[in-house]
Amino acid sequence: MDKKLATTIGAAARVARTRLELTQADVAERIDVATEVYGRLERGGMLPSVQTLLKLCHELHVSADELLGLSANAVNGASRPGEPPTAPQERPEVRRLLRTVRPLEPAKVKLLGLVANALNRR
Repeated sequence: MDKKLATTIGAAARVARTRLELTQADVAERIDVATEVYGRLERGGMLPSVQTLLKLCHELHVSADELLGLSANAVNGASRPGEPPTAPQERPEVRRLLRTVRPLEPAKVKLLGLVANALNRR
């Protein structure tokens, strides 16, 4: 394994992830890998497969050149030229809650909705 390349990819992925205000678990879920595997990737402990690299580019809104350290704005956190910074979609705690709720049965999801509505009225 090329440790320097793994470190470059990991650092660029971390910068892009934090710019989007995503957690490691968020990105891991989106690219279909375990959170522990994604964490190891960010720390430079492994190289992603080509398929995973493509998924990372898509989900983190960066070019492969940026992740591979080949572009001028690699690992400096800058947006692409002429492109405004990407706004976060949701707060991290909301994304964590959604991950917890997704596997629940529909009746339990409905019950959680009722509880949330009751809490919101107070």
